[in-house]
Amino acid sequence: MNPPCGRCKKPVYPTEKLNCLDKYWHKGCFSCEVCKMALSMTNYKGFEKKPYCSMHYPKSSFTIVTDTPENLRLKQQSMLNSQALYKEEFEKSKGKGFSVVADTPEMQRLKKTQDQISNIKYHEEFEKSKVRSDAPPPENRQESEASNPERFGQPAGQTRPAAVAPSGGGRHFQALYSYTAAEADEVSLQEGDLISDVEQIDEGWMFGCNQRTGKRGMLPANYVRPV
Repeated sequence: MNPPCGRCKKPVYPTEKLNCLDKYWHKGCFSCEVCKMALSMTNYKGFEKKPYCSMHYPKSSFTIVTDTPENLRLKQQSMLNSQALYKEEFEKSKGKGFSVVADTPEMQRLKKTQDQISNIKYHEEFEKSKVRSDAPPPENRQESEASNPERFGQPAGQTRPAAVAPSGGGRHFQALYSYTAAEADEVSLQEGDLISDVEQIDEGWMFGCNQRTGKRGMLPANYVRPV
């Protein structure tokens, strides 16, 4: 027995039968419920066991739920469940790389103190780096030079060359800063001293004669300037 068509209710024979949406259709009867456009198995959209084209497919609409006391209770219960889940996740996350710290007045005070300490350390490191630079210290550090001549005499890690007396006829220099000799083969300087017969030994040291004292020996090159 041939089944009836889902639209025209007439018998559907096997040669023209379409089986879709739990019904049997004639090929010509399988069309959009609204515009009657002929459909196929590849372009139809079913809604409540009826075929539609893409243009007239019924759109789902949202249902407005009345804010009844029961709905309010369920909403509050859902919020409490969400808060409990958040707290549980927060407890699990402790010790896994981050923590949440409340920004209290005490924390703000500690943060400000830490910033001040960091600022002081920065300036201390900056001043130390100035002392380590190639520029010689000012003349009012003569006592520091005498107590720690290696700090001011040559760059760290650089081996001071052995004193070798030049042949003479060198250039003339003037001392810019005071310097206290750290070795027996060095000459002490006072600001303004004139140095004669100066010969360059290497990048950091020279050999010359202090005209004020008459002593000849090594002197740091960054403490004098040519005249």
